[in-house]
Amino acid sequence: MDLREEYENGKENSDDVGKHEFFMKQALLMGERALEVGETPVGCVLVLDGKIIGSGMNDTNRSMNGTRHAEFLAIEEALQTYPQSIFSKVDLYVTVEPCVMCASLLRQYRIRQVYFGCANDRFGGNGSVLSLHSDSSVDPPYPAHQGIFPKEAIMLLRRFYIQENTNAPNPRPKRNRELNMDFSDEG
Repeated sequence: MDLREEYENGKENSDDVGKHEFFMKQALLMGERALEVGETPVGCVLVLDGKIIGSGMNDTNRSMNGTRHAEFLAIEEALQTYPQSIFSKVDLYVTVEPCVMCASLLRQYRIRQVYFGCANDRFGGNGSVLSLHSDSSVDPPYPAHQGIFPKEAIMLLRRFYIQENTNAPNPRPKRNRELNMDFSDEG
């Protein structure tokens, strides 16, 4: 069930939804910054007691390091001030569902819960491909909530993927591509 459905079914109150939307907007701003510098536009923030303690955006193209995902960078920033044990009280807001690698990291760090904008149908680790967040055979599970500004998160990705990515392993020319603004096929 996505967060909108939880709200409509009375499981979330409007104050909670407003808080979730505020933090997701901060993650979207990080995604915008990533897009501006030619990175895959994924952004996130880590929140402890209503305060952002870490933020990140993808840095894989510039660094040429495939582990420099937004979640890794936000955790790295938070660890400069807080001990690892704090993550059991921390929520992650991220524009796109954490990939399998990031979902595994979040389990190991015992993140309290994750809120994300849109699904990651190729590499998602929170239910789209694998459900690492809820597999009971490893570290304690964490709840994952989808659906805060999904269209905005998708549009960031679409804006990135219509442009040329000269840092891609096999760059493909993308002449005459138009930004798809249609969401009629989306859930």
